[in-house]
Amino acid sequence: MRDKADYARKGIARGRSVVVLQYEHGILFVAPNPSRALHKISEIYDRIGFAAVGRYNEFEALRLGGIRYADINGYTYDRSDVTARGLANLYAQNLGQIFTESIKSMEVEVVVAEVGETPEADAIYRLTFDGSVFDEHGTAAMGGQAEAVLTRLKERYRDGMGLAEALETALTALTEPGGERPPVGQLEVAVLDRNRPHRKFQRLNGPRLERLLDEAAALAKAAPAETAPETDPGASPGPATAPEGDIDTGSGA
Repeated sequence: MRDKADYARKGIARGRSVVVLQYEHGILFVAPNPSRALHKISEIYDRIGFAAVGRYNEFEALRLGGIRYADINGYTYDRSDVTARGLANLYAQNLGQIFTESIKSMEVEVVVAEVGETPEADAIYRLTFDGSVFDEHGTAAMGGQAEAVLTRLKERYRDGMGLAEALETALTALTEPGGERPPVGQLEVAVLDRNRPHRKFQRLNGPRLERLLDEAAALAKAAPAETAPETDPGASPGPATAPEGDIDTGSGA
């Protein structure tokens, strides 16, 4: 079991991190992804989104299984009966069974998120390779440097952020101190917007994403002047810090 867990963790650590966080009108997904053919972020059902890191073929199989589960239950019973909690339980059973019974565990980490009628009704579930389920509140991060990314994310996150501010917060968390942010063409961004009719999932790309990034950059420039605390000019700055772990090479999904 220990060997399988170490194997899965090493595989997941090679992937670039993914961030999921609540904003004013729903849930935002952000992932550096240079591939235009392979998606880390996808729609599962009307109000439910899916994000993953690790081996693409493995989490794509999970995503397709979740879509079949949602379609069958929504058709047999009612569309409102399909929930992120139900999908998280399904994935937990599959991942746990594979981890305990198969020779090789799946090298994946998954987030299933559902947008509700109000922010209090939103749900974010993070699942690990062994089938463990974590009910996240407000933010979630996974991937190679998840701990460092989550630390930076929680430093800037607050309830009720606008979309541009939430995007800026996510990009800051995903960027190592002193590092360069990925270009627009290498970003995968999507939202679950509670104000959209019927299907809540929407990908953000092209001109709309560029406008949001410009707005986010403007907010980032204005923030220090508005919120910078008063400091003693003679005081020496504290030591610089950096996240632990190796630099992500992007060789994983």
